[in-house]
Amino acid sequence: MATVNPISDITPASAPPGAGLLVLLAAMPPEQLESVLAHLVASFPEEDLLVATPDENAADSYPDLRIVPAPATKSSWELTAADFVNAYHLAGKNEARAILMLGPESSSLGSPALRDLANAVITSSTDLAIPCYDLPPHAALVNSAILYPLSRALFASRARFPMAIDLGLSLRMAERLASAAQRFTPPSQGEVFLWPINEAAVAGYAIDEFDVGPRVLPQPEDPNLNTIFPMVTGSLFADIDAKAAFWQRPRLLPPARYSTPPAPSTEAARDIAPMIEAFRLAYDNLQEIWRLVLPPKSLLGLKRLSLANAAAFHMPESLWARIVFDFLLAYRLRTINRGHLLGALIPLYLAWVASHINITASGTSPARHIEAVAAAFEADKPYLVSRWRWPDRFNP
Repeated sequence: MATVNPISDITPASAPPGAGLLVLLAAMPPEQLESVLAHLVASFPEEDLLVATPDENAADSYPDLRIVPAPATKSSWELTAADFVNAYHLAGKNEARAILMLGPESSSLGSPALRDLANAVITSSTDLAIPCYDLPPHAALVNSAILYPLSRALFASRARFPMAIDLGLSLRMAERLASAAQRFTPPSQGEVFLWPINEAAVAGYAIDEFDVGPRVLPQPEDPNLNTIFPMVTGSLFADIDAKAAFWQRPRLLPPARYSTPPAPSTEAARDIAPMIEAFRLAYDNLQEIWRLVLPPKSLLGLKRLSLANAAAFHMPESLWARIVFDFLLAYRLRTINRGHLLGALIPLYLAWVASHINITASGTSPARHIEAVAAAFEADKPYLVSRWRWPDRFNP
């Protein structure tokens, strides 16, 4: 929903000398703040650096740095619309040339990662510098199953983490994100997410991805999948709906970043029995909803999957891509209440996770399987475009 324009009150800097780089930090404990500031000082000349933090005592504790107060936001685990408004406002007020946004737990990033993300938007034509995190094989699976494949198929981006919590922004990228944030209610009414890759793609801005090594990802205060999954997936579905005129046109995918296959996973196998059981229970109880969303061929595939034993539990990549596309279409058409719709997708996602763990346990590297999933989304994009334009062609 539209709100009062948060950008219109921004005026150019009136007093302080300009800073080359504005670094906007999330709230963090003092020891983490000290670590981040040490990395920043090691990476950039102090005279070109301006740090914005919600920590009220930071300026007194680090007198050699230019530190200004940043508004605190409610989110403890992800960048929100309010963060992008704050970043652009502070950049305009302090005449910064570029912005580095660092999310919670950013002390786990090293100096080279900070330099890469910031220098890309300071010294080159890059508008959005996005990190590629080195995470455990079975971490961030909502990203691997849905966010990355959809972003790649529809917005022609290979960036592995569309919902990254550390970003380098040019001023025009920050302005676009701040303007996009105006569509939403104030953050006091709930966490609102933006999708920087999608915004950059629509604007024709340059995107670059950087390997930043391991990263500790913060966890939501309420890590319940039944809460987080609909929030994140629904936000992406809504953004895709809003940008349909863009992604329906053909796009060329950039070349792959990796020339050699990643190593197989050495992570211990997880117990997939509870996931399979949740899927089978849903198969018995959610048929009425699934029939409103999924075509007969997909329902047949789910029936076969429900009968498979744990060792042979494998969801075909093409089936998963078609399921996500059909749920996206149902979200657009409001086939059923959107909350109920996204809730009905959760057990199907758990089935995908169980299948992914089985596949990687058999020797396939997690990265290779995720790339195969993304390729299946790309291959099935014509189906999505066709049904988006002519939704009545298929009647379940």
